[in-house]
Amino acid sequence: MSNLQQVFANGKAFIPFITAGDPSIEITEQLVLEMAKAGADLIEIGIPFSDPVAEGPVIQAADYRALSGGVTTDKIFTMMRRIRNSCNVPIAFMTYVNPIFTYGTDKFMKNCQETGIDAIIVPDVPYEERDELMPFCLKYNVNLISMIAPTSRNRIRMITNEAQGFIYCVSSMGVTGVRQEIGNDVEKMIKIVKEVKDIPCAIGFGISTLEQAAQMAKFADGVIVGSAIIKIVEQYGEDCVPHVVEYVRMMKNAI
Repeated sequence: MSNLQQVFANGKAFIPFITAGDPSIEITEQLVLEMAKAGADLIEIGIPFSDPVAEGPVIQAADYRALSGGVTTDKIFTMMRRIRNSCNVPIAFMTYVNPIFTYGTDKFMKNCQETGIDAIIVPDVPYEERDELMPFCLKYNVNLISMIAPTSRNRIRMITNEAQGFIYCVSSMGVTGVRQEIGNDVEKMIKIVKEVKDIPCAIGFGISTLEQAAQMAKFADGVIVGSAIIKIVEQYGEDCVPHVVEYVRMMKNAI
């Protein structure tokens, strides 16, 4: 069983997202280790980028804080090597295609393999352009996670056919951020996916409350939470670790 299959093997998965380097690379490292202990099944780490088109204001601000603090892709890989000395929770990078190209796609995926990155999520690479990354992902055994959104409609089956690891279901239109209402489009999307292939579906974009998480977990295999956690990091800065851990524990229990 691969690491990613393991994520969804013991019931519903809780997947927290944090931005690497916000508030500092040292705190990011502590957050990963402590969230793993608190029950996170997969941890999504954002590689900060100056033009994060899929992100709302909360995560954009985190990207700017991290970049201002001098975080680089190399520093993030170095941190991952340290984390892997003591922690084997599955980890996915979320980034944009530009930082990967700039770094060198082959070198990037090779480093992912060497530092135990199980998957990458690249929101600005549509299905039609995945061949830009897929050969390198296959070469270094890194899962390229497919995303589907309510607008994917007739493309959902096509995307699912080729999907690896799990499918990232975007719960609503627009950018990431905390939302009050999450529509029932997602339930329909997941139904279509499951008709095509038995692959786990995790829902992200906009989930922040325990109620929303519990509601989504009824029909999804996992719940991804980003902006709500970044807000805690923003609020407490260097002292955020215990507060984030408490939130992760509550969310894990809720689903």
